[in-house]
Amino acid sequence: MEIAKNYDPKNVEDKWYQYWLEHKFFAAKPNPEKEPYCIVIPPPNVTGKLHMGHMLNNTIQDILVRRARMQGKEACWVPGTDHASIATEAKVVGMLREKGIDKKSITRDEFLKYAWEWKETYGGIILEQLKKLGASCDWDRTRFTMEPSLSEAVIDVFVDLYNKGKIYRAYRMVNWDPKGKTALSDEEVIHKESQSKLYYIKYPIAGSASDFVTIATTRPETILADTAICVNPNDERYVHLHGKKVIVPFVNREIPVIADEYVTMDFGTGALKVTPAHDLNDYELGKKYDLPVIDILNDDGTLNERSGIAEYVGKDRFTIRKQIAKDLEAAGYLEKIEEYKSNVGYSERNPDTVVEPKVSLQWWLKMDELAKPALENVLNDTIQFHPARFKNTYRNWMENIQDWCISRQLWWGQRIPAWYDKQGNFVVAKNHEEALKLYKTQYPGLAVEELSQDEDVLDTWFSSWLWPISVFDGLKDPNNEDINYFYPTNDLVTGPDIIFFWVARMIISGYEYRHEAPFKNVYFTGIIRDQYGRKMAKQLGNSPDPIALMERYGADGVRTGLLFSSPAGNDLIFDTPVPKSNDPEVIAAFLADKSNDVLASKLCDQGSRFNNKIWNAFRLVKGWELDSVIDNSLAPTAEDLIAIQWFKARFNQKLAEIEGYFADYRISDALLAVYDLAWTDFCSWYLEMVKPEFGEKISGAVFKETVAIFDQLLRVVHPFMPFITEEIWQMLVNQKEGDSICIAAYPKTASFDSQLIEDAIIAQEVISQIRNIRNNRGMSPKTALPLSIRTQNQGVYTRFGKLIQKLANVSELTFTDTKVDDALSFIVKTDECFVTLEEKIDVDAEIEKAQKELDYNQGFRESILKKLGNERFVANAKPEVVENERNKLADAEAKIKALEERLESLRKMK
Repeated sequence: MEIAKNYDPKNVEDKWYQYWLEHKFFAAKPNPEKEPYCIVIPPPNVTGKLHMGHMLNNTIQDILVRRARMQGKEACWVPGTDHASIATEAKVVGMLREKGIDKKSITRDEFLKYAWEWKETYGGIILEQLKKLGASCDWDRTRFTMEPSLSEAVIDVFVDLYNKGKIYRAYRMVNWDPKGKTALSDEEVIHKESQSKLYYIKYPIAGSASDFVTIATTRPETILADTAICVNPNDERYVHLHGKKVIVPFVNREIPVIADEYVTMDFGTGALKVTPAHDLNDYELGKKYDLPVIDILNDDGTLNERSGIAEYVGKDRFTIRKQIAKDLEAAGYLEKIEEYKSNVGYSERNPDTVVEPKVSLQWWLKMDELAKPALENVLNDTIQFHPARFKNTYRNWMENIQDWCISRQLWWGQRIPAWYDKQGNFVVAKNHEEALKLYKTQYPGLAVEELSQDEDVLDTWFSSWLWPISVFDGLKDPNNEDINYFYPTNDLVTGPDIIFFWVARMIISGYEYRHEAPFKNVYFTGIIRDQYGRKMAKQLGNSPDPIALMERYGADGVRTGLLFSSPAGNDLIFDTPVPKSNDPEVIAAFLADKSNDVLASKLCDQGSRFNNKIWNAFRLVKGWELDSVIDNSLAPTAEDLIAIQWFKARFNQKLAEIEGYFADYRISDALLAVYDLAWTDFCSWYLEMVKPEFGEKISGAVFKETVAIFDQLLRVVHPFMPFITEEIWQMLVNQKEGDSICIAAYPKTASFDSQLIEDAIIAQEVISQIRNIRNNRGMSPKTALPLSIRTQNQGVYTRFGKLIQKLANVSELTFTDTKVDDALSFIVKTDECFVTLEEKIDVDAEIEKAQKELDYNQGFRESILKKLGNERFVANAKPEVVENERNKLADAEAKIKALEERLESLRKMK
């Protein structure tokens, strides 16, 4: 066997992923002999490609699933994609436009044919890319939100909720996307601070030739839809207007002045124009005072005939905004214009499109009663949020939940199962045949041969809110084997930005249709930002290509790189170089330079170096076997035995720590603990402890123990770094065909000798300090140095003395009751160590060094005293935490005493 000098992911990753698929290691089915563990993937849109958010989210899911699988659970990770109605329709419309086809010129069926072709070509690209990341999904279970079975479930739920009186059809104010020509939910509107203008417009008082009232507005084009002026009843400036009317400029419509405390007296002029058709708050005022609703906008954002001005009809709202300002000024109605910053709502799916409030006939789902069990069971921790602070965000939304607008004016999606006659009467049924039967029952006096189906489709989230149930066909067959075994699922990993879109609604549907939660835990990832704090986005050009990153650093390197600094719920700063400016020309130049896709990121580079560290450890261990330096007749030395005992204790200590992090969903902390165990404890300490000197042999028993230790270590690392661990594990002991680390048993925690670990820490510190002495003086590591130790605990050095001598190249280790003159000293815990050098000691430098160490320890002591002096801390902290602080205080005081003595001794040498 030849082992490559450097680890090359390109030669490893595809090979092992194909091996895993061929042996169906990721397949899962109900098994009463095993505990189930299940995650359903947040289904990515069929419109997209892998981005950094997907990378982080799916890495965390894969870690949880791989670990559960190794723990002997029946681990099922269900993949799939979302049809993403608005986003996908926009893509298809764009594709047709490039072909010279206008959506308006083709039929619905023709459009859907193009949409399905588009989906087959581009849908699921992300899922294929996730295989590069190592995602261990059960690919045979892949689902799509618009496949027949899942669409049928959506329609069944709509009909059921309608029959329960939960779904209704009504004119209400909605967020309207003029580009997509569809309604949006509140959660699909992104508010951005924008530079606007405040227009001060004069409204003549009816019956007066010279009096007027001035209104400030950011949307002068909507004055044509005004149906009232509102003032605060306590505003003395406008008492004389109560009960009077004013005239809308240009259209000369008389509208009433109403008084309501809703108006803020200190904003603008203190008088408010009321436009019920084009502002949510005005709409509520309109309902309160029974005002007419005049909708002056077409679905595409152009003005219609109801605006009352012929030359404005058919022109875009923003074009008219500029024009009407000029016309108002020319007619003497414009008093002034001021610069003004305001929050403007934009469509999430069409980010350049300003959302328009619009009264529209839509389908709505009543949410108040449905939401109650979903709120209660998050607040009582039946469903646990990680981090828990997101419970407050969730509670605030759920306690103020509004009815959900579930209809969308699109063609791509599940079509609303409502059926109409020519008079507008309708029935709700699963299909046309059932609708005809129901119609005859519901309208017995009317004869009808044909009914037409509603043109609208359902909101994308109305299908994905059923995802944890529908992927197991739990609505079609509520008692099938899969749903009864895998539901409720265990963990949901998602971003906090869809806590309302998706998380809350899945919980609602879970309690409505399964009478229990859809999952037990929700892990909220953070948002990935660039080094300037900007959220990574395509339009900014600040997101690297994840596939290019994996080609450079390997999937394992990228996985660990992303997790090194991304604790749950916290944003991750990913510092791949990005353009410093938002200027389009700068961004275009940056995107044109393809080398930026693979420029080094510190995080991924660190992950790659972790790969290489483990690979080099493997080369060392396997090299002993390949180079025939193993002697089976050689008995382990005392230092070999203590090294093995120490690492096993340290392994079990770290494993307990890692398991604690997993229990608390601190996945990044778990990785850092794994990293420390592998890099520091195994590579930097254990292998150095047992490594034979040049020209010597290693005991066969020690080699066997080392391989067993390495095997256990690889199993702990595997969920984080699946590819390199499989590669090494297969070669470490030459596994047979069909074996895989991904189904090997995960190590279980065991008791450990904590005193042995504490003693090792002291020994390691002594070794490190002696190495530092050599490095600081440019001494050769081959130069042996004598070491003398003043200690009350010689047992530590009896245990680890030989290892100290080996790893620090100590010629002689002795004990002393007094200080050693003309020697360098350092403090470890309460022990003072002396190293005698042939060269003369720089006393001043040693005094400066000892003084700095003393100052640090004195400051450290003060911080601990302050903490222990805090009665709230002592009363509320866990007893072991308080005891740990007291132990730190004792150590600090012992160090301070030793350092003070050291300084006194050094000063006498001057």
